[in-house]
Amino acid sequence: MTWNTSRSFPRAILHIDGDAFFASCEVAKNPHLRGKPVITGKERGIVSAASYEAKTRGVTRGMRLFEVLKVCPDAVILPSDYETYSIFSERMYAIVRRYTPTVEEYSIDECFADLTGLRRALGMSYVDMAVAIKRDLDTELGMTFSIGLSCTKVLAKIGSKWKKPSGLTPIPLREASSFLGKTPVGNVWGIGPNTAVYLNKYGVRTAQDFAERDEVWVRKMLTKPTIEIWHELNGEVMNELNTEGRHTYQSISKTKTFTPPSTDQKFVYSQLSKNIENACIKARRWNLAAPAAFFFLKTQDFKYHGCEITLPHPTAIPQDILREVEKYFPNVFQKGVPYRATGVVLLKLADNTSTQLDLFGAVLESEGFKRVFDSIDAVSAKYGKHAVFLGSSFEAITHSAHLGARGDIAARTTDLFKGETARRRLAIPMLGDVN
Repeated sequence: MTWNTSRSFPRAILHIDGDAFFASCEVAKNPHLRGKPVITGKERGIVSAASYEAKTRGVTRGMRLFEVLKVCPDAVILPSDYETYSIFSERMYAIVRRYTPTVEEYSIDECFADLTGLRRALGMSYVDMAVAIKRDLDTELGMTFSIGLSCTKVLAKIGSKWKKPSGLTPIPLREASSFLGKTPVGNVWGIGPNTAVYLNKYGVRTAQDFAERDEVWVRKMLTKPTIEIWHELNGEVMNELNTEGRHTYQSISKTKTFTPPSTDQKFVYSQLSKNIENACIKARRWNLAAPAAFFFLKTQDFKYHGCEITLPHPTAIPQDILREVEKYFPNVFQKGVPYRATGVVLLKLADNTSTQLDLFGAVLESEGFKRVFDSIDAVSAKYGKHAVFLGSSFEAITHSAHLGARGDIAARTTDLFKGETARRRLAIPMLGDVN
């Protein structure tokens, strides 16, 4: 089929989505798993990702592993290997960048790419570019990708979901209505379940129903993000690709699940201390400081107990936060109750600028710690994360978070290359990087 490019694709935006990405990475690195129901998430006790062979047997994301074995007793259950998944993700981005430099790394398993204006340079149509990109991704990474091509990000997202797995769906603007009419409004990227219910009350049930609504009605009844989606469904670009990545964070959260659950107050506190260290490491990397934090403990029956604390001054130093946490932790921790996870959220983050000195010298003390942690961060950059750590985090860092069957660890953490250690990895070259 041929299209009038200027009318069908005034812009040419791709959305590329890895099919069952984590499970597919496991199959790609171990071809013997091909065709088998593969599941990741063994360390958490729930399904993080499932291959399509597992999905067809009734396995869903978030399902408990004991439930998985009831519907799919031959499932291959593996621990998550996020380091390997990140390597595959970087390779995905690199392959797409062979065709266009305008790539938005949207998540570990998906990205957007702008092909507009590249027909003459590449000597092919936009559809042919999409075909070529899919071919390279599928063959070089050993897994499949679903791709949507249209003139806006929202329409491209609809296309990538149209034929899964391994689909390639162009949605030219002049034919968009035939796709939108078959898409429930709640399946449109950016429209959540509450907004979908709200729109349904006014007779808007499909994406086409929404696209056909009068702009005056849309502006009167909806908020800015949903108004922008309406424009994108009608072919007007409202969301340009973000090719520069994230610039800052408003909050940073770190959590860790451990098995078996523990009633040991010292062990649970150590896990929380490690969470706080990790959150502060990230905050310092982005030169951010938090004036407040929230910590929580999660019981074995999935109930959360926590406390929000106001810090004496904005900080990214774990001792500053732990000093306040110690005041409230005994009230949150309940003796005899088994806990399965701890977590912390650094709140209201802002640039870590110099702080006015206080009467009791806490800020001055924190500034001293800041110089210490500058040195610790430099050591970690050379020798790996947690090369130096707090004594309060000792049990969490020196003991596995998971024991028994769920204590299996990903092969990438044990099959080290020459020059690697458990805390320090080599940068793995991308496919096709060697000239």
